[in-house]
Amino acid sequence: MKRLGIYHPAGRAGRGANVFGMQVANVELFQAVARYGGLDRLDVLTHVDVTGDQIRPGLLGPEGGTVDIQATLILNQARARDAGAVLRGGPRIDELAWVRRFVVGETAYSLMGLIHTIAPPAMRQEIAMASIGPTHPWDAVICTSPSIQSAMVRMFDDWEAYLADRFGGAAPPRPQLPLLPLGVYGEVFAAAADRPAVRGARRAALGVGPDDVVVLWVGRLSFFEKAFPQPMFRAVQDAARATGARVHFAMVGWFPGGAEDEARYREAAAAYAPDVDLHLLDGNDAALVREMWAASDIFVSLVDNIQETFGITPLEAMAAGLPVVVSDWDGYRYTVRDGVEGALIPTLGAPAHDLLQETATSHALAITSYQSYVGTIAQHTAVHVGRAAESIAALIRSPDLRRRQGEAGRRRIRDTFDWRVVAPQYVALSEELAGIRRVAPERPRRPHPVKGDPFKDFSGFATHVLGLDDRLALASGAAVTDLERSSTLWLDQFASKRRGTAEEELRLLTLIARSDGIAVRAVLEDFAVPRRKRIMLSLMWMAKAGILDWGPP
Repeated sequence: MKRLGIYHPAGRAGRGANVFGMQVANVELFQAVARYGGLDRLDVLTHVDVTGDQIRPGLLGPEGGTVDIQATLILNQARARDAGAVLRGGPRIDELAWVRRFVVGETAYSLMGLIHTIAPPAMRQEIAMASIGPTHPWDAVICTSPSIQSAMVRMFDDWEAYLADRFGGAAPPRPQLPLLPLGVYGEVFAAAADRPAVRGARRAALGVGPDDVVVLWVGRLSFFEKAFPQPMFRAVQDAARATGARVHFAMVGWFPGGAEDEARYREAAAAYAPDVDLHLLDGNDAALVREMWAASDIFVSLVDNIQETFGITPLEAMAAGLPVVVSDWDGYRYTVRDGVEGALIPTLGAPAHDLLQETATSHALAITSYQSYVGTIAQHTAVHVGRAAESIAALIRSPDLRRRQGEAGRRRIRDTFDWRVVAPQYVALSEELAGIRRVAPERPRRPHPVKGDPFKDFSGFATHVLGLDDRLALASGAAVTDLERSSTLWLDQFASKRRGTAEEELRLLTLIARSDGIAVRAVLEDFAVPRRKRIMLSLMWMAKAGILDWGPP
């Protein structure tokens, strides 16, 4: 049976408002693995009580599928072990590795984390914790672009060298850093774009003439975390002047900074692109976004921000059949081929400088925000405006070039970046990791040395710790009716799910009441072995409630 586990704390598959690309990518990845991964069973490990039947529609959609989808809490590590590998939509795997180590053992299953961004220093630190946690070569932190992969190799090299130098030992084991892309549902965007009637109606609603050209941006409208818009405004303006065409620049998204940021964008557009019709449209309106894929002619995304690592929207644009003009930046250069699906516009980074290092230090000390940190770096990153204008102008002049590059983009998605192609690669990775894990020697199960069992860690706080030879008796004035009363009190029922059942506690108290004093060991022997840990907690609670008295052997 081919199985995989997904660690998805929320336990639901869907989008909300003001959605981030990471959220879209995770939901679609999980859906794609369920639909196209070739799995017999998918185990969803969550933080909430939810059933497989409740999750199934969000993962498989109305068309359904044959994969068996089951859900359980992440604490059910037996299910993770049986799945063989657990994929999470974030890069941190050390925390799960500690849980795995204690509950089922380090070789029980593989962990697969996914990097969405490495811009936040705190995120890189979380990824680096894999070198300190019990992770192994049968685990993986997935890199979605070659740029991210090379950056992670460099980071782990430097970090491991530091650890070896600091502690005088060998470098620790490293998780795999495989290159696997994200994807899109190609047919969804093709269907949205290939609607002539919708194209005409939406263009008319925007005041776009039959010979006008619509340049499109889709994504978060954040100069802090996506792109300063001035280079795009200027490039579209220069292209419009060079061709004499009437050009519309439609920016579809949402403003994290609200009306204040919208005013800043409009101010910059008036200064840099006075001859271009600017349309700022609501990216939370899904129907409107679909209409804009049909209404547009050229896609532009001159990202200049280290927050970007892969870039979903160029894939969506290619799937919609639009030629793309994007910055030669990180994941964009992995997905878009210059001169084939569109143009890669050269970018220029600032050299290392103490003033910029001060920005990083200020953020590391929480003096300045993450947005200020990445925004400052982006303000000193250049995208070649002239080359961008030339590429946009060439596409404005030639409908045939737009058509050819748009068709090439659809082929690129179909062959390489459609979820049907991408999802099986994630399942194949889990099988590859399983091969490494199977030949690894068993390791002892041990708790986290810093975050272990609190009853052990704080055992010195109490006068005495309950032992198997301690004696128990019914407390003076206590009776079975105390249990009946406690069942109606919220404070008495707090954390009661960890104890024995009401029937077990009644049986327990009856057993103790029949004796003048009984050893804990004798009490436990009256219950099945799998229930004894819970019975021990019931004894502790009864002592807490004053129902039981206790004493040394």
